[in-house]
Amino acid sequence: MFAHTLRLGRIFGIPVGLHYSWFIVFVLVTLSLVTQFATEYPDWAAGVQYSVGVLTSLLLFLSVLLHELGHSVVALRKGIRVRAITLFVFGGVAQIEREPSRPRDEFQIAVAGPAVSFLLAGAFYGFSRGVESLSEPLQVLGQWLGRINFILAAFNLIPGFPLDGGRVLRALLWKVTGSYDRGTRLASAAGQGIAYLFIVAGVWIAFSKDFVGGLWLGFIGWFLLSAAQATVAQLDVRRLLRGIRAVDAMTTDCLVLPRGMSVAELVEEHLLRTGRRCALVVEGDRLLGLITLHQVRRVPRAEWTMTPLEAVAIPESELHAVPPEMELVEVLALMDDYNVNQVPVVRDGRIIGLLGREQLMHVIRTRLELGV
Repeated sequence: MFAHTLRLGRIFGIPVGLHYSWFIVFVLVTLSLVTQFATEYPDWAAGVQYSVGVLTSLLLFLSVLLHELGHSVVALRKGIRVRAITLFVFGGVAQIEREPSRPRDEFQIAVAGPAVSFLLAGAFYGFSRGVESLSEPLQVLGQWLGRINFILAAFNLIPGFPLDGGRVLRALLWKVTGSYDRGTRLASAAGQGIAYLFIVAGVWIAFSKDFVGGLWLGFIGWFLLSAAQATVAQLDVRRLLRGIRAVDAMTTDCLVLPRGMSVAELVEEHLLRTGRRCALVVEGDRLLGLITLHQVRRVPRAEWTMTPLEAVAIPESELHAVPPEMELVEVLALMDDYNVNQVPVVRDGRIIGLLGREQLMHVIRTRLELGV
């Protein structure tokens, strides 16, 4: 989902990273806090203002991380793998492997994040009261973080998908209608309505009293609108691919080339002449790997003649083979999960075809043109 991400490590086995946009908002939040502290507490030394500003910003993003961990831990307890947690310009996101299979699970995962934020708000307010007579900077830090965590929890409970409140709404609608798709479409419609309100309010605020604040609110509305629309588009893709198996859409017209052939031979004798975009590399009856245009482009042109295909092919162990009976919806999820564009279709240990995003798009286009 996010490119250009700096990986920080793992928590409970979940990769945690920072998108490059996080650094921009971190600097902006810190400078805003320092300016606020300088205005409201002019007796603080400049070093104290900057130190409290930086520490408050770091604890704010730690709070966002804990909010996302709340979602993630509950998802893990429900047997749903979490691909990654990423902090970015609009906060944070926990990327789960699949959607919950029951409304109750959706509800519990959705409310876990705001629950953590409410707990953090109480903890920071308690900390603020505890240090009130000891240190004004720490007392202010606790007050600010208590307030912002409360706002974070309350904002996320707005019933507009994909906010947590929108996911709660989807769980309730899913339960009432008995349909995941119906619940998602209704929740997404609510999310789009709220997003438009944010955009309109942002424009009005920007041109009436607070340009930066209005612009920020408008950007949040735009982000929510895009996410809600993308959710509906994903539902449409799932509907179009539902019921179709890998064996129905795979191609059997795939190049099979021997070990030892050079990249130059592949390009000049096969890819350029036939328009094909990939080939299986074999040694006798044993599959060694798959080579695509992506692997070819990674080899400097000057080295094509001396580079054998097996040296740059995706190894057989990393190909993520799928059975012929797997539905295309599941195949697409697997491709997204492992960030691959082609998967071999295997029956009884033997490759019978190759399935790529190109074939999936062909199915989608055909069904759309026929109005299916």
